[in-house]
Amino acid sequence: MTNRIWLDVEDIFEYAAFNSRPTGIQRLQYELCRALVALDPSGERIGFLRHDPAGQSFHAIEWAGVAAVFERLTGHAEPAVRPPARREDEQPAGTRSGLRRLVHRMPARLRQPLVRYLVQQREATSSLTAFLRACVTSGRVSSPGGGPVATPALRGAANFEACARPGDVVLVLGAMWFHPGHAELIQAACHAKGLRFAVLIYDIIPLRRPEWCERGLVRIFGEWFGSVIGLADHILSISHSSAKEIEDHARQHGIALRDTVRVLPIGTGFEKAAAPRSAPVQARSLPEPGTYTLIVSTLEIRKNHVLLFRVWRRLLDELPREQVPTLVFAGRVGWMVADLMQQLRNSDFLGGKIVLVEDPSDAELERLYQGCLFTLFPSFHEGWGLPVTESLSFGRPCIISNATSLPEAGGALARYFDPDNVTEATAIIRDVLVHREAIPAWQERVAREFRPVPWSDTAETVLRALCSSR
Repeated sequence: MTNRIWLDVEDIFEYAAFNSRPTGIQRLQYELCRALVALDPSGERIGFLRHDPAGQSFHAIEWAGVAAVFERLTGHAEPAVRPPARREDEQPAGTRSGLRRLVHRMPARLRQPLVRYLVQQREATSSLTAFLRACVTSGRVSSPGGGPVATPALRGAANFEACARPGDVVLVLGAMWFHPGHAELIQAACHAKGLRFAVLIYDIIPLRRPEWCERGLVRIFGEWFGSVIGLADHILSISHSSAKEIEDHARQHGIALRDTVRVLPIGTGFEKAAAPRSAPVQARSLPEPGTYTLIVSTLEIRKNHVLLFRVWRRLLDELPREQVPTLVFAGRVGWMVADLMQQLRNSDFLGGKIVLVEDPSDAELERLYQGCLFTLFPSFHEGWGLPVTESLSFGRPCIISNATSLPEAGGALARYFDPDNVTEATAIIRDVLVHREAIPAWQERVAREFRPVPWSDTAETVLRALCSSR
């Protein structure tokens, strides 16, 4: 009998309870799950798990439930028009993000029941919506608007207990470090059923560079990583850079890894979001195509937006104003960027030469990529570099940091600078702008030479890695 891979997806439900838009982790997790399901048409090799309310065992759930949660994260209505600048009394992070950080600073005995309450409350609301819409379909009640929403009905612990076999694998692809007691749950399940455990590690930035992370995340991630890495029969990573950091960290701290860290080829692009169900609101006006450059990223200290602010200040001093394109920051305002936000406000966003598009929808991101001259990504440290390959997939060149994994993502089609060197970055970007007539040829080269990676390749690599040693 073929061994089954059980994907622990509890984290995506917890994330959806606090957030309305996915990050790269949720997008990658969803695409990889979707590709694994596509490779298993019989449904015999891939299963999905959530944690029971007490956090002591697993429940099996249908794939449709996981897909429905991601659809809620990506298929919401276009955001309302908002000015780029914030009032002095506004918080730099959204309400949901602030609540999430507050909750995860609580002791585990308080945090766990509150998180489960919020998750179940959101699911209860979705279940009621699905019921009403089902009634509409049968003609029993008037329509509240929109289409049906699938809800993840739990099929019971007996299902997992009955179906799990020795040699099956519990695989974690998401951000499970926010879940207290995760290692204990994994260890108990694997011991009781003779299962193997596999985990995808995106990066270990909180351990390697804690100065770029909130203290709470450093503590939570460190506790989770230290408790699960020694349990893992299989360790997967998203780049050779991250794999090396994991192995170096284990060696330096005397942690015996059970297997070599396997690097996955990361798929290119994401499934397009579903059309919004609610009535559309007024869309934001975006810069005219061909007039701007773009960085797609949450504004956080590690992403190094402040370098681009300084570069654009220098460019405006050195070049005629009309020769300097608008710089678009596309992403939510995150953490540890209060100084940057203050500088942006004080300078009136460099007189309008910087534009902040907060929480862009998928449709807005597509328009921004298609209309930009090139993209920028000056990050200090990455596990992979999704904005880089996403840009290349749209045929848009990149000028990016040469740090950690980014050269793996950009290859020969990107141009690089030291993320600590404002002068070098300015010179490279200035040269491209002064010789703007060469940009179309660079765009054409990207469109001609970039080879997207199918998510099926990522999924097949996962299957090979988990089936290679028993």
